[in-house]
Amino acid sequence: MDHLAVGFLNGFGLPPVDFVHLTADLGCAHMSAVVRGQELLPLGYPPFSLKDAALRRDVRAAMDDRGVTISLGDGFLVLPGAEMGKFRADLDVLAELGVPRINAVSLDPDLLRTFDQFAALTDLAAQRGIQTLVEPVPGLTVGDLPTALAAREHVGRPDFRLLIDTMHLVRSGSGAADLAAVDPGHIGYAQLCDAPLRPAIANYMEEAMFERMVPGEGELPLRDIVAALPPDVVLEIEVPRRSLALAGVGPIDRVAPCVAGARRLLAE
Repeated sequence: MDHLAVGFLNGFGLPPVDFVHLTADLGCAHMSAVVRGQELLPLGYPPFSLKDAALRRDVRAAMDDRGVTISLGDGFLVLPGAEMGKFRADLDVLAELGVPRINAVSLDPDLLRTFDQFAALTDLAAQRGIQTLVEPVPGLTVGDLPTALAAREHVGRPDFRLLIDTMHLVRSGSGAADLAAVDPGHIGYAQLCDAPLRPAIANYMEEAMFERMVPGEGELPLRDIVAALPPDVVLEIEVPRRSLALAGVGPIDRVAPCVAGARRLLAE
């Protein structure tokens, strides 16, 4: 079994039990999840919360039945004036589902406060046996690889590591050589997609959230980036394709080419 995961963003709010079956039907063993799901596109999906005990039971049963695990809990935001303690219940839910790591980004422009909040979140997560990752995203407070490494240095714990997203890495000005220079122990997870080297859409977050490309169909140096990652890292396919979803193409038909592209890349 390979280390591929299916990212929650591909589903645009697809309910979590359906997402477990999607992941298994694609031949993948892992998926990412959010505690609260909202419909990102008008596809008719109801909002959900994993804080609902009955839903958690259904998700756990589906995971056990299909041999799928949740490799990442996403959606942990550092916001100005907000404290990390608000995430205690979310972390409890993810711990109950056996989630090994969470992903954090910051929308707080205060860099030092952001680093301190990452440390507080890491401590809360560790109390539940969960690791914490920081994802550098261009335009956000931690926007590139050097800033993410500075955050890791500040937090100073082995259970606070980096999430590498192939599009964010290249668009923030780094590449495979920069990645290869990072201690492999500092990298805890990766997200895989393709993209043009220059933005296809003026609004970066719009492109990142809604229109990425199948691995191998864009211009990112994916082969070199994947080769620079630790060999055992989970590689999450994060290729939201809004135009196809709105055209009526279902989740499996949108994501299957992405899984095939990722497997070709890994085989090479």
